[in-house]
Amino acid sequence: MRTATDLLDALVRHVDDTGFAAHGLHVLVGDDAAEHHWTPDVRREVHSVAKGIAVLATGIAADDGLVDVDVPVSTLLPAVRFGAGTDAVTLRHLLTMTSGVDMPWSETELTDWPDLAAEFLGRPSRGRVFQYANASTYTAMRVLETRVGDVGAFVARRLFDPLGIEDVPWARCPNGYVVGGEGLALRTGELARIGRLVRDRGESAGRRIVGARWCDAMHTDWVERDGTGPGYERYAMAGWGGPGRLWRLHGAYGQMLLFDGDTVVTVTADDHFGADAFAAVVATELESEERADRA
Repeated sequence: MRTATDLLDALVRHVDDTGFAAHGLHVLVGDDAAEHHWTPDVRREVHSVAKGIAVLATGIAADDGLVDVDVPVSTLLPAVRFGAGTDAVTLRHLLTMTSGVDMPWSETELTDWPDLAAEFLGRPSRGRVFQYANASTYTAMRVLETRVGDVGAFVARRLFDPLGIEDVPWARCPNGYVVGGEGLALRTGELARIGRLVRDRGESAGRRIVGARWCDAMHTDWVERDGTGPGYERYAMAGWGGPGRLWRLHGAYGQMLLFDGDTVVTVTADDHFGADAFAAVVATELESEERADRA
């Protein structure tokens, strides 16, 4: 059985050989962990990995009985004017990107509209159609805010503090709400703690942080997509299927949590186009190890 250090060394060689602009790498195999850094281990924006944090926050609130992810969000936002069919959209739809609401990403989307959530929900829905949008997660967190109060404070208290992750601000829109689908900065090791929690289905050091079903929901009940590249054919609650048998949380510029059984590979980087190739190497390394074990 390959150790965490063995796998780490192989991945470090790949980074050094290819020039993938990684900042930090953490490998967890069972309880065995190893870590390597190319640059100082400071907090960096994890981009869309924050969508996984949004799912965990929603799951904690659902475990508390505060929200039901399958009830239309219109029941919690009575002041919003909903578009045709959008009044049937649920938190599950928002978190799986299946609201059917068209909202192309814009670098200035948080300031393009007086209220991004109201704009998003005021548009018509095309049914349970997949469309990836930061506005979808932002809107989900606006809904969650109605039940838990400030989402940033809720996440700090219920998720980060139990994991020993302190003083993590979440970027906010001009109206003061967390941006939802991005805006969190974490060190490589802190991101790895999130990965371990998800791998261990919501438990940390024997303590239940979030129900197992929410960690499972990140990589089950896939929304299948046609006409996309490898690693982008399936999406669940914040998780992408692939490459290979992996699944992952994937932020822009190479912030990733890659899961395969009891193995979690965490990487922080500044290399948007090299990230997919790195994920493919992780998949290949793990699959080659399994073939060697069977031989």
